[in-house]
Amino acid sequence: MPPVSAPADHPQIATGKVGVLLVNLGTPDAPTPAAVRRYLAEFLSDRRVVEIPAIAWKPILHGIILRTRPAKSAHAYGQVWTEQGSPLAAITAAQARGLQVLLGDGVKVDWAMRYGNPSIPSRLQAMKDAGYDRVLVAPLYPQYSGATTASVMDRLGEALGKMRWQPALRTLPPYYDDPAYIGALEEDVATQVAALDFVPEVLLLSFHGMPQRTLELGDPYHCHCRKTARLLAQRLAVRLPGLRVETSFQSRFGRAKWLEPATEATLESLASSGTRRIAITAPGFSADCVETLEELAIRGREVFEAAGGTRLAVLPCLNDGTNGMAMLETLVRRELAGWWA
Repeated sequence: MPPVSAPADHPQIATGKVGVLLVNLGTPDAPTPAAVRRYLAEFLSDRRVVEIPAIAWKPILHGIILRTRPAKSAHAYGQVWTEQGSPLAAITAAQARGLQVLLGDGVKVDWAMRYGNPSIPSRLQAMKDAGYDRVLVAPLYPQYSGATTASVMDRLGEALGKMRWQPALRTLPPYYDDPAYIGALEEDVATQVAALDFVPEVLLLSFHGMPQRTLELGDPYHCHCRKTARLLAQRLAVRLPGLRVETSFQSRFGRAKWLEPATEATLESLASSGTRRIAITAPGFSADCVETLEELAIRGREVFEAAGGTRLAVLPCLNDGTNGMAMLETLVRRELAGWWA
């Protein structure tokens, strides 16, 4: 039987390509109260982020938080905003460009944000329209949490639910104890500490906080953070003997009990007990953002110095540096096995 040819007026359809979509948390479009309000409205309406029944939470969100917090948060963003825009967006875009170079032309690398722009649905649809019908979605959260990794999966599901022709998807697992991640952290932190113009007495590993209730409900985030800290501390004990490593959790929000010890309380306690020189690194963040550049480097420094500390260095995250990009390449190549040689 002769092959059946397509009609002359049949549209050209691109297929058979492989894509990678890096995903990070999100950012407002501008450091203004209006832009921050839009961002916070989306972020704090996610049931994964705030697990309070909507009937109780919505009046608080719209009646209090979105009326008072945007101006304060806009000020924080304004202190770290760059010519390229939000640090998180600029660095994530740079990571995508860097990974594209490392992988070459056989794979298309793009990026999106869980909240804000560019959105996951828009970039997933754009990849599918361009013929990328096999896509690895890579949430850049080393430690799993329902409020981060699972929320990306939820958004993916929503996007797929609106697509008639869906791409095949794979997702990057959490990599909190992956040798490539721990090795990248070790090399990056050791190099940065050695380059400081002072010798820190303590290295503080500051992870983003979560409500204590999430741990009690079975979220593995706290355990993942603690394992990352333990593995990294073991490596650094060989590279930087004598440097004490402590772990804390930042970004507490609301009145509920959060994971402890809190970063600001730890900084105050260290200084009050006689520690004068510390370095801080934030291993749970794949890219520098307002939480590292403002919360740690500005407000954290103020807390530490007010309690008697004299020297504080906040080490940049892995970002798009050599160690971080080599790690991303290793993880992504592994997950693309069978799709792309």
